[in-house]
Amino acid sequence: MKSPVVKRSIVIAGHKTSVSLEDAFWKGLKEIADEQEKTLSDLVASIDSQRKHGNLSSAIRLFVLDHYRGQTGDNGNHREMPRSASSGLRAE
Repeated sequence: MKSPVVKRSIVIAGHKTSVSLEDAFWKGLKEIADEQEKTLSDLVASIDSQRKHGNLSSAIRLFVLDHYRGQTGDNGNHREMPRSASSGLRAE
């Protein structure tokens, strides 16, 4: 079975590197670069300089996820339904 992860080359800070990303994350990264009117290389260099740990591919995935969560207002802190709302739900 073929992996959905694709290795891609990119030049950041004057040197060539590679990242392994799924198509959806690569597409999201390109969309964000367009929105911010940055080159893909500049955006990845920014992500690289701000990452605290982990590899670059993981940092890019988290950056894309955080970006789209911010657009939907989802900060990743999911809460349970209040009891009053959940008490009216019944399994059928």
